Amino acid sequence: MDMLIILTYTAICVFIFKVFKIPLNKWSVPTAVLGGVLVLSAIMVIMNYNHPYAKYAKEVFASVPIVPQIAGTVKTVEVQPNQHVKQGDVLFTLVNDEQVIALRKAEAALADARSGAFQKDEALQVAMASTDEAKANRDRAKTTYLRYKEGFDNGGENSPFTPQEMDQRLKLYEASEAKLKAALADQRRLEFAAESLIAGEDTEVAQLIEARNKAQLDLERTTVRAPTDGMATQIALRPGVRATKLPLRPAMTFIPKEKRRIAAMFWQNSLQRMEVGLEAEVILDSIPGKVFTGKLVSIVPAMQEGEIQATGALIQANVISRHGFVIGLIELDEDLNDYNLPLGIQGQAVALNHDGDFLHTSIVRRILLRMMAWLKYIYPIK
Repeated sequence: MDMLIILTYTAICVFIFKVFKIPLNKWSVPTAVLGGVLVLSAIMVIMNYNHPYAKYAKEVFASVPIVPQIAGTVKTVEVQPNQHVKQGDVLFTLVNDEQVIALRKAEAALADARSGAFQKDEALQVAMASTDEAKANRDRAKTTYLRYKEGFDNGGENSPFTPQEMDQRLKLYEASEAKLKAALADQRRLEFAAESLIAGEDTEVAQLIEARNKAQLDLERTTVRAPTDGMATQIALRPGVRATKLPLRPAMTFIPKEKRRIAAMFWQNSLQRMEVGLEAEVILDSIPGKVFTGKLVSIVPAMQEGEIQATGALIQANVISRHGFVIGLIELDEDLNDYNLPLGIQGQAVALNHDGDFLHTSIVRRILLRMMAWLKYIYPIK
């Protein structure tokens, strides 16, 4: 861009010397050169300070690796490469015989557990009836024993009941008391089993419900769907391929449909005049002669050149020596999809800050950017 300014000034000087027939002498040539140095230096300093230029700008986009949540063999591939799909549309399916069998087994086990829970309730009713019977027998044996005891105590030597009969009635009463305690214990055991609930369900039934839900979920996961609106690209997946759950081996790459943005690389001294909301202009190698307007929507707050991680390895000196650049994100006013351009296109960008630009060098910056856009018809100059 600096070369364009110098060549433009040179062309103007040649034009003036030719048209006005100014002689080339020791006064005219140095005046033109020194004047050019002063004027061009002032323009370039103020222009570069107020209106940062990004020699490298490129569209950035996020891709989503599609990794199935269960491993399996691909059965069908339902999506076409670069075809726009809606969220929830089927991308591909896996062979699901094992999941179908697992779901049927889980449903059978759940049905058996529900039957067992019903049998627990019935057993509890039987135990309660047995307790009532044991209690009645205990009360009857107790009444009989007390009647015998009263007659024996009141009759003395003339008592109609012998000591052996008294001992027999006491043992019958104690036996009925023991049976009642056993019946009560059995009833409490069945009550604990029947009243052991999770969310209103028997504990075993609740566990098998979750097992059934897990089997159902695994069956549903054999159908892999689009996570959001977008498209799958460069599809190499075919029926018969083994798809794994490992995130290191995605089965497909999916590109969400999002607003397209341009990431521009600025020198660090450009931060003096860069701020979110500045007017921006972008030219693209793929569309010569076209200048896109937009806004600087974000300045990335960290630079990868200064990043370190806890890996146990020492930092190399060349990591520190690498020069870091500021990344600014630009949103264009026009939709690049209207131009049928692939994602990841590149070009150049400028951010225009009019505060303090008393020479209005933004006009020069705009002119130079448009000259570069025209030159892209011949060669994508940086």
